[in-house]
Parts: sequence; structure tokens; C-alpha cells
Amino acid sequence: MKTYYITTPIYYVNDVPHIGHAYTTIAADVAARFKRLAGHDVFFLTGTDEHGIKNLRVAEEQGVSPQAWVDRIAEEFRRLWEFLHISNDDFIRTSEPRHKKVAAAIFQRLYDQGDIYLGTYEGWYCTACETFYTENELGPDRTCPVHTGRTVEWLAEESYLFRLSKYGDWLLDHIQTNPSAVAPDGPKNEVVAFVRSGLKDIAVSRSTFAWGVPVPFDARHVIYVWIDALTNYITAAGYLDDPEKFRRYWPADVHLVGREIVRFHAVIWPIVLHAAGIAVPKQTFAHGWLTFGGQRFSKSLGIVIDPAALSREIAQESGAEVGVAVDALRYFLLREIPFGSDGDFNKPALVHRFNADLANDYGNLLNRTLALVNRYFRGQVPARGPEEGGDAALREVALSAAGTVEEFIDRLDFRGALEAIWQILGAANKYLDGEAPWRSLREGKPERAGAILYNTLEAFRIATILLSPWLVTATTRAWEQLGIPAPLAAQRLPDASRWGGLPAGTRVRPGTPIFPRIEQPAVASRGSKTS
Repeated sequence: MKTYYITTPIYYVNDVPHIGHAYTTIAADVAARFKRLAGHDVFFLTGTDEHGIKNLRVAEEQGVSPQAWVDRIAEEFRRLWEFLHISNDDFIRTSEPRHKKVAAAIFQRLYDQGDIYLGTYEGWYCTACETFYTENELGPDRTCPVHTGRTVEWLAEESYLFRLSKYGDWLLDHIQTNPSAVAPDGPKNEVVAFVRSGLKDIAVSRSTFAWGVPVPFDARHVIYVWIDALTNYITAAGYLDDPEKFRRYWPADVHLVGREIVRFHAVIWPIVLHAAGIAVPKQTFAHGWLTFGGQRFSKSLGIVIDPAALSREIAQESGAEVGVAVDALRYFLLREIPFGSDGDFNKPALVHRFNADLANDYGNLLNRTLALVNRYFRGQVPARGPEEGGDAALREVALSAAGTVEEFIDRLDFRGALEAIWQILGAANKYLDGEAPWRSLREGKPERAGAILYNTLEAFRIATILLSPWLVTATTRAWEQLGIPAPLAAQRLPDASRWGGLPAGTRVRPGTPIFPRIEQPAVASRGSKTS
């Protein structure tokens, strides 16, 4: 069985999670679910980055210990991931003993072989992103290039340094030899240019605070983020504790990261691993920024959306189950915005996708087809019958689209995958309207009408299997209405790649619309919204 190991970044726990965190995690979840659907042995990791001065300062502001603070926020992440149907296999926290052991072991190995040495590090430092920046990288008035408007501070302290500069040529050769090591092309070109400009040794310890993993041979220092946080990916994969698991899953297939941290994952992390004699990940994929009104989501700027509250709002406005509203959000984020590019979030676009794509194209196709089966065929799926008219064309569209979806997922092109699935739904809706089973019934051709309804439901069955990684609750409800005895969770990709998988005679169970339309406010004649 092929393995597939995918990770999100481990999220910094200085505050509660928001939709920006959800965006990356939903993408990883869909990829993981689809690979399970394809029969892979999947390991999906997410978690929290819990050390560092920023968390220490926030805990002090809240009047609690750093451990108490990170415990609280880590639990917020866990709850949100459960709410959003995230199917992670592990949730790692960098304050866990299993992780501290690995971080210390890697630090010790690099020190023993001379790649870590004691020195002094100084530079402009942003506490919010735990990063040193050069003068050229800073924004106006010495502000952080990532956290808009946040002033950086000059820091100089004794640190243990890692010889990053030693490995620049190796990394360039690695990227050239493995073109997919960094994706997409924009972040890849940025990484290559950064490495070619000349790498400098980096600080891998801090001595001005104690909230972190102690350097194993020097209690005055704690291990800094580049070794502490990044080694989580091998900790969870079983490094040191479970050699068999580590051989099975490492190297990771995909590290999903936001664009702002691509250098850390595509430069520092592979070099640390290579220096330690550990295989490097197969790919780091940097997606774009999710914005609101053109600005990045930011707690400090007051630009935050709670995905749980938004889902409940959509559920209330539509009358859908909360789980179905969550599905709509999952769908919207990965259909509206090409993964890898920046994209602006707005609720009217979400409502439009809910009504046009989910309520009309998907939900209403099921509703009207099952109503006809219930009315004219005693609620049982009719026989398939010989192909005629547009039957073969619908079958070809469905099977062709099913064959391309996995290719899109392999490229993390979620939008392309969904567009391929919507080709099935579009063809099925057009087929049902064009073949018009109600006309066949009027003409005394019930067998032909039954065949048309069978083919429509078969296309819908295939689309439902393919959509299940995105629409976790909604596809389950649709499957229940189809009445197929074998549960949706037991279906695999080959079940969506063959025509005729819907057993004739299956008793359908029509229910209420899964995606009730969200009624829009009426628009007055002058173009202004009425109250």
C-alpha cells in the first residue's frame, strides 16, 4: 500500500485560531481524505508551536503560566479542527516530552559534528513571527515585512549558531535535481533567489528567556524555533521512538505552508535534515494569502473571521445542518481561490457558491431525480436499460472526470479537481433536462424514463464519492437518500471509476433538501437593498 504523509504548519498559539489557519488545514484534510479514498496509507499531521518569547509575553499579560496559556489555546485549535471535520491522525504540541527529546537529540547531533557553534547573533527582530530580518527586508520605519505596521527591535545576544551558509550549494543542487521540491513556481523562484544571494549562519538558541526546550549541554540556552518547531514533523513520524513507523512515512510527501514561512521550510528545514543525515521532505508547497478587503487576516489589525461562527451563521440563514454549512465553507475556500495564489474572502461570494453550486447543481439534481423515482417507480431505482440518446455521452463525461480528479489532487489543484467534478454534475443536469424522462412517461415509454433516471443517479453517485473529501456531512446525507446499503465511508476511488455501481432496485429515501437556498434580500429598483 502506498503511503502519503501530509502536514500543516504547526500553528503558533499566541491567540485563538481564525479562518487563515482553517484554510491551510482544510486543504491538507481534503488531500488526506482523497488519498485515503484512493487507497493510500495516510498520515496527516497538524499541531501547535508553543515555545518562544511571544507566547511567554502573552501568558504574562494574561496572568497565567506559559504552560497554562498554551494548553488553553491548543485546545481551541483541537476543538475547531473537530468542528471543521479535520481528520488528522496526530496533533503534536512542541511542549510534549516526545518532541522535546527529538529537538534536543537533533541539536546535540549537529553540535557534535561541528555544525552548531557558540557565537553572538544580532539583528532586527520581529517578536510576532520570531524572525530576524536584514535592513533591506524591513518595511517603512523599520516595520516587519510580514506583520504590517509592527515595529521590529534590535537584538544582540549570545547564541548557538547553525552553519546554514555551509549548505547553500547543496540546496540549490537539490532543488535543481528535484524540481517539485518547492512549489508553486513563485515561491520556488523566491527560495532559489534567496539562496543564491548567500546564506548566513542563523541563531538556533536563545538565552534571554527560559520558555523552551533546554539546550542539552548548556542550561543557559533554550533551543530556538528553527530546530525546536521544525523537528515536530519527524517527531510525529516516529523518529527515535518508532523506527518502523518512521521508515514507513518519512520523508513527508507534502509540507503545506503559508507563503510567509516558505523560506523556513524550504531552506532551513531541508538543510538541518541534510546536515543531520536524515532524508528531506519530497515537497514544500506554499499557498497564497487569504485576505479580507485586500488585507491579510490579522488579530493585531482586527481582521479576523471565526470559521465556526461563520458556519453557524450560514446554517441559520439557510436552515441547513451546521455540518452542511461547514462543508459549504470547506468547498468555498478551495473552489473560489486557486490554491497557491492569494485570494480575497467575502461572504456574498460564499452565499453565491452555496446557492448556485451546492443548492442548485448538486442538491437540486438529487431532489428532483429522487422525486421522479419516488413518484413513478415506487421509490426504487429503475433498471439501467440499453444505451441510447445521450446516455453514452453522460457516462463518458463521468468516467473521464473521475479519472482526472486524482491528478489534480496530486498537484494540490483543488479548484481544478472540483471543476472536474462539476463537469459531471453539469452534464447530469443537462442530460436530465434534455432527455426529459417525464416526456418518455407521457409517450408510454416507462423503461426509457427509468433508464434516464438511473443514469442521472449513477452520475450523481460518482460525483458524491468524489466530493466526499470536501463535503463530509452533505455527501453522507446524499448517500443516505440514495439508499445504497454499502456506506459511503467504505467507498474507494475505483468505485467512482466504473459505471453501473448503483444497484437497480435500491429503495431511495428522499429527504429534505441538504442545501436549502439562502434567500437574498430583495433589491430595490434604484439598486439599493430594501430593509
